Amino acid sequence: MIHVCFVCLGNICRSPTAEGVMRRLLAERGLADQIAVDSAGTSAYHVGDPPDRRSTATAARRGTTLSGASRQVTLADFDHFDHIIAMDGQNLSALHRMVRSPADREKLSLLRSFDPESPPHAEVPDPYYGGPDGFDIVLDICEAGCVGLLDHLQQQLAR
Repeated sequence: MIHVCFVCLGNICRSPTAEGVMRRLLAERGLADQIAVDSAGTSAYHVGDPPDRRSTATAARRGTTLSGASRQVTLADFDHFDHIIAMDGQNLSALHRMVRSPADREKLSLLRSFDPESPPHAEVPDPYYGGPDGFDIVLDICEAGCVGLLDHLQQQLAR
């Protein structure tokens, strides 16, 4: 089993969207029993809160379910997860400050690094303070990144 955790700041918009998209893709490809996903935030701002209602509504309109409650990333996540995928550079930097070893560092990457159409170091923008179209944009970006990530993970499973 491969374990993946998506990380943003508050764990209510971007990382739950990526988690929901990945769950849908895993079900579509019949891989839900081989790859487990979760999400977390680098801050404790929204611990216990459900995903943002705007993210949830946008995802639902496009066949993706967002569920769960916000939680803060912990050092134990570095022990449990094989891949910890940040939504942007700020959160990737916060995760880098938590690493205890080179093995921890190797688990870290940006979601958009798995999308061959994205420029280097591209980020998933935070839609929280923007307009409603930002949630659609984030869903599109998460979809492209998760497809690329899943292709990468399937190669790992084939080894």
